[in-house]
Amino acid sequence: MTGGADGAGLGEVAQPGAGEVTATVIVNAPAERVFAALVAWERQSDWIPFTTVKVVEGDGGEGSLVVAVTALGPAVLRDEMRVVRVDAPYEVGVVHCGRLLRGPGVLRCTQIEGGRTQVVWHEWFHLPGGKAGRVAWPVLWPGSKVSLTQVLKRFGRLVEQGRLP
Repeated sequence: MTGGADGAGLGEVAQPGAGEVTATVIVNAPAERVFAALVAWERQSDWIPFTTVKVVEGDGGEGSLVVAVTALGPAVLRDEMRVVRVDAPYEVGVVHCGRLLRGPGVLRCTQIEGGRTQVVWHEWFHLPGGKAGRVAWPVLWPGSKVSLTQVLKRFGRLVEQGRLP
C-alpha cells in the first residue's frame, strides 16, 4: 500500500508491519455506493461496535486525520488514521499513526458480476512489545480476523438495506 511517495510523510510507520489481517465480504450493491459508505467515516460508528469515529482534520479525503475511539467498559483504544490515498470508487488507504496502532491499511472495492461488490479490508500493523508481540500475534490474529469479518458483514447488511451511507 502506498500513499504518495512515503505514505504522506509518515516514514517508517507507513511501511507494512509484521501483524497482518485481512477480511473480505461481498455486498449486493454497486461499488460506487459501497465505497461512499466506507468513506463516510463518522458513519463507521454505525457498524463498528463500541466505536465512535470522527474526522478531526480535513474533509475526510486525502490528508485528513480520522480518529476512532473504541470503549468497552474501562478499556479505551484510540486509533488515529491519516488518509493517504483515495481512488474512488476503488480504494482508500490509511496509515494508523497513533501510539499503539501503527501501520498501513487499505479498503478495496471491486465491482463484480450482478451489481455486487467485493470489499477487502487489509491491515499491516507494527506489533508492539518487540519479540513478545511477535510471539503473541498468532494467538491474537484469529480473533482479529473473525472480528474484522463480522464488522464487514454488518457493514454489508447496512449498505444492502439502504441504511448506509
